Amino acid sequence: MFNRLRETLSDFFQQADLVLLGLCCGATLFGMVLIASATRYMDTYRYVLVQGVAMAIGIVAYILLSMVDVELLVKHWKLLLIFNVGFILMLVPFGKVRNGNRAWIQFSWMPTSIQPAEVVKITFILLLAKQLEVIQEQRRELKSFGSVIQPTAHLLFMVGLIYVVSGDMGSALVYVFVFAAMALAANVAVRWFIIGLGGAAAGVTGLYFLGKIPTYMVNRFHVIFNHSYDPLGAGWQQTRSLLALGSGRLFGQGLFNGTQTQAGVGSLPERQTDYIFAVAGEELGFIGCICIILILTAIIFRCLWVARQGQSAYARYLCVGMAGMLMFQTIENIGMCLFVLPVIGLTLPFFSYGGSSIVTLFAAMGIVSGVKKRSLMNWRN
Repeated sequence: MFNRLRETLSDFFQQADLVLLGLCCGATLFGMVLIASATRYMDTYRYVLVQGVAMAIGIVAYILLSMVDVELLVKHWKLLLIFNVGFILMLVPFGKVRNGNRAWIQFSWMPTSIQPAEVVKITFILLLAKQLEVIQEQRRELKSFGSVIQPTAHLLFMVGLIYVVSGDMGSALVYVFVFAAMALAANVAVRWFIIGLGGAAAGVTGLYFLGKIPTYMVNRFHVIFNHSYDPLGAGWQQTRSLLALGSGRLFGQGLFNGTQTQAGVGSLPERQTDYIFAVAGEELGFIGCICIILILTAIIFRCLWVARQGQSAYARYLCVGMAGMLMFQTIENIGMCLFVLPVIGLTLPFFSYGGSSIVTLFAAMGIVSGVKKRSLMNWRN
């Protein structure tokens, strides 16, 4: 048994994507330092400890999924679909409400909460990649209505389920962007993107004039176009974030020395999760923010590089989906902190606090590593 474990690890170090793993670990460790600073006023190391344990579990998940051929796993697509629906539906009896969304599951014996939409988006990417590959094999091109409506129906079903059950529009939008990235990689005709955007715009406009969009969502968009609108209400979080970022200037006020970061309750909100980028801006300045952006950009481009090496359409779509997920969350979170995009409750990948998020991200990158490993094996053969 020991020899088999040694052979498995040897195989992992020889063929897995250690560059990607190193980038993910570096980003998480950087994030843990920022979390330690952001939670210092609470006089507890719980957040850092949970993040560290999640990182350790995530590394194990990365190694295991690097060894697994997910193309064999996705053959049981019905079970994966049942898992996706069932896990989201668990929020109905067991979900905990935070900030108006029933998006988390946590029992008394659990050290941290689990966000089903975070986990399910990985299996959603697995299923969608296979769906696009099968349709492309059957029809050669994804240009007709019949070829596009199937994956679109899959997307709308998942987005609708997540929003109806949890009310978490932010997580639902991640699925939309992932779908768009994978559809683009699959060469879906441009006209369908235009029709989709037009339909979405018309739908949102109609819901707005019918008064079906919650007031708090409308206000979050109002403050983007008018920063003076409700600065103590809808715009308060982003106003504080922008103040923190601006006060950091080039080199920051110093780690563990940020005026707002080290202040108590009532200062920078959600500083260990949604606004961790503002913490970096205040304490490490523009240089610290650039370092975060460069690390995340490197991870995203690494996923896209592996996609180009993929030996099948499925492998390529899979890696593009993972890259799209990271790209949207990064852009939205940083844009939210800079007060140029609305608040939709998305954390910064690898940097923000969140046990289930960290494990899920490492698992996702492990799948990408597995694609690279199998591409290398085929090249050698």
